[in-house]
Amino acid sequence: MEKEGQKIMVAVDESQESMYALSWCLGNLISDTTTDQLVLLYVKPPPSVYSSFDIPGNIFSSDALGAVEKYGRDLAASVMERAEAMCRNINTSNIKMERVIGSGDAKNVICSAVQKLKADTLVMGSHGYGFFKRALLGSVSEYCAKHAKCPVVIVKHP
Repeated sequence: MEKEGQKIMVAVDESQESMYALSWCLGNLISDTTTDQLVLLYVKPPPSVYSSFDIPGNIFSSDALGAVEKYGRDLAASVMERAEAMCRNINTSNIKMERVIGSGDAKNVICSAVQKLKADTLVMGSHGYGFFKRALLGSVSEYCAKHAKCPVVIVKHP
């Protein structure tokens, strides 16, 4: 009988970097001798607060807002399907997989999910932004490395 393994959370998005991090995780952290739990976490951007008028004074239709929401749901489903397909390509008999989709500021949602789901390890890709872009935009992986309540593995795309 295999023993219970660790709970590994992988933050995935539409980027090559996050899919590479998932691939790295599957090849380096998943054990053949334990049953590991893999949590795939996708964070949708926060729902935008739309005024009823755009800049030129046109009224946003509910159809336009609905289309934006549908696009967000479709993108999340697409990312999760790609991630799950990657997991199926390896021997997944010893992996329990779970999908989690959050909404909001990525760094806060990721750190909250780590704590709420009691992850043992968080794996993330790095976009490799330079100093100025990172200073302007902030780095989600850097924030999570400092604030997540578990070890964080940041995988750089070669």
